[in-house]
Amino acid sequence: MTNHQRIYRYVIVYKISELAAKVGLSRTALLYYEKQGLITGHRLENGYRVYSDKDLQRLRLIQQLLAGGLTLKECKVCLEAKVDKQLLQSRLKALDIEIEQKQQSRYLLAAMLGEGDLKAWHTSLEKLAPDAHLDWLTKQGFSEKEALRLKWLSKDMNEHDVYMADFMTVFEPLERWGPGSESDTQKALSLLPQAPTNLLEVGCGKGLATQVLAQKTEAKITAIDNEQSALDRLTQRFKQQGISDRLETLCTSMTELPFADESFDLIWAEGSAYIMGVEKALQQWRPLLQQHTYLVISDLAWKTDTPSSESIEFWNQNYPDIQLVANRIEQIQQAGYRIVAHFPQSEEAWLDYYGPLGEQVIKLEPEMPSSAALKDIKHEVRISTKFADEFGYHFFVLAKS
Repeated sequence: MTNHQRIYRYVIVYKISELAAKVGLSRTALLYYEKQGLITGHRLENGYRVYSDKDLQRLRLIQQLLAGGLTLKECKVCLEAKVDKQLLQSRLKALDIEIEQKQQSRYLLAAMLGEGDLKAWHTSLEKLAPDAHLDWLTKQGFSEKEALRLKWLSKDMNEHDVYMADFMTVFEPLERWGPGSESDTQKALSLLPQAPTNLLEVGCGKGLATQVLAQKTEAKITAIDNEQSALDRLTQRFKQQGISDRLETLCTSMTELPFADESFDLIWAEGSAYIMGVEKALQQWRPLLQQHTYLVISDLAWKTDTPSSESIEFWNQNYPDIQLVANRIEQIQQAGYRIVAHFPQSEEAWLDYYGPLGEQVIKLEPEMPSSAALKDIKHEVRISTKFADEFGYHFFVLAKS
């Protein structure tokens, strides 16, 4: 018999401090258990409270039941009656859910430490809270340009630099960095009720649309992009044509344009508004337009309300804000614009982009066999070629109302 045991009328008993030490609980916890009727203490003549070996074993059983996810109240029920299987099934289901949540938490933390893939998490966060996502990325040390590219392209903080280097290797030699054609640009321009005199082009890229705007109007053009190499190419092109006096370029973010209100009579954004979100672009760019002037945007849209599951899965991961044209028109009108005209981008514009891009992928595959960027681009080319009848860019010619 140890020092922690006492014989009281031939029964092993434990003082509350001794029982607490054996089961790893505090004196307060044991008194609470006794109050709930889970154990029964007896007070000796000398004033000490003592507990039996039966109490010790009940406590150990209770600890096992608690480890199974039961509450103290439910433990008491299990001790006093037949086990309620429905209760246990409910607890098992809850535990499975908790385990899954913990596994997801562990996966995320490991990915943030560079031990896993963060793409699914970035995709989900972009859909649920795009502005908070962008703000959080900048707080992690990314510039806004890097954060925007991470949101839409690499979706992985740990591999972003490598991903973007490979991405630019693919795109740098290409003339077009997105679907488009001179004829579509001209068509949208021809639908404007009046010719612009001072226009802003947002996300100009290498300036293929900019050149059409310069040829078909007499307007002064301010072209912005966040890629300086593209602006350099555009500036060189305008110098060669002797019209550089009509062009001003600025390497900046489209989310914080440094212009005074009512600075322009036309804002032109082919395939770029999605970067900050179309609804946000409609709101933030509107003050920059003079009264009764115009905004032209093109954006990815569904051509059918019954797209294939493969298309849906792809765009849920890459552009969750893709809309039916009717839905986008409703958003446009709610933002304070009137629809002047709208039309789908031509098949020519689609092929002029994805044809050369597909050829570039084939060319680079032997040199970049393990490139995540090249793999993603190849997948996009396949989806956009196979399901070209289900989605495509759509032009919207809008008037500030």
